[in-house]
Amino acid sequence: MKSALLGTALLIVGAIAISTGLMPVPAALAVAERVWPILLFVVAITVVTELAADAGVFTAVAERLALWGLDRAWLLWLLVVVLATLSTIFLSLDTTAVLLTPVVVLLAGHVGLPPIPFALTTVWLANSASLLLPVSNLTNLLAEHKMDLGGPLQFAALMAGPAAVAVLVPSLVLFVVFRRDLLRRYQPDRPSHPEDPVLFWVSSAVLVLIVPALVSGIAVWIPAVTGAVILSAVFLARRPSTLSFSLLPWQLVLLASGLFLVIEAGHGLGLTDLLAQAAGEGEDTGSLLQLAGLGVLAANAANNLPAYLALEPVAESPLRLAALLVGVGAGSLVTPWASLATLLWHQRLAALGVRVSWWRYMGLGLLVVPLTVVPAVWVLGR
Repeated sequence: MKSALLGTALLIVGAIAISTGLMPVPAALAVAERVWPILLFVVAITVVTELAADAGVFTAVAERLALWGLDRAWLLWLLVVVLATLSTIFLSLDTTAVLLTPVVVLLAGHVGLPPIPFALTTVWLANSASLLLPVSNLTNLLAEHKMDLGGPLQFAALMAGPAAVAVLVPSLVLFVVFRRDLLRRYQPDRPSHPEDPVLFWVSSAVLVLIVPALVSGIAVWIPAVTGAVILSAVFLARRPSTLSFSLLPWQLVLLASGLFLVIEAGHGLGLTDLLAQAAGEGEDTGSLLQLAGLGVLAANAANNLPAYLALEPVAESPLRLAALLVGVGAGSLVTPWASLATLLWHQRLAALGVRVSWWRYMGLGLLVVPLTVVPAVWVLGR
């Protein structure tokens, strides 16, 4: 609810900026034209993943991982790393934070392992593994439009090196920190059966078909909306009580819409000129690190979305935009508010009765962020 109130307040500020002429109407319309496909994708993919979770798809995957872990906690954790990475890459960081967090926490509890290593793995990779594809992160979708590289595969080719670093380094740090908890054995439970096999298999099929469609080059909102319509129709026939307004991420949409308007108004008031002095220029490794570092600071001071929006005009080339994405994506691991995914993750943990020390979270973030961002930008500059 806090994000909805903040989003509403930001929209009011944006409306005032438009009505007073601080932001011209054509500029506001240009922002709307740019962001409506992105927000529509966010809404549709959230509906798809929420319904798939209700059908038991993610729980079944986690239970299967417990069997594949062969009673070894480190192998089970490694499989969770793979699952969280794939979920983030293809279904977005918010999906991983919202839907995978309760799955891995309950999985750890069922096999007698401490939940914190698995919970932190989920939230770290929800943020840091979100560099590879446009659909992985809202900031990526915004950057893809500016980069104009030709499609998702070209975007992935540019971001592949940093994306690999942003998965491997945080995972290695987590393993070292929690090695005592992970070098143990456990006893797996038997996999459960889905309550409704039709819902389960239809949801599984929709997810399998959506993944290649998201990297096919067509507008990502098209397969997402198609999948949402199909699943909604099937659930309406078999489990209508699941369909409710709460499925829609309306709070996120309000917040994002308000941020888009306010940051655009800020650019009209000279925000770009101010940030250009701190962001530097050029595409050498030092210049890219300067821009990425500024992205890290801005994301952890405010949030990764406004940080990207504010700095986008001073990242005027595909390589500089990629460095900015590294900073606001892989760098959003220090403060709780650095990304909406982290806040959603914490809400899920609180609902499950799992407590996390924010001081420890921030301390680990201060350790892992430079270890991740510096080599990721270095790889990008090669």
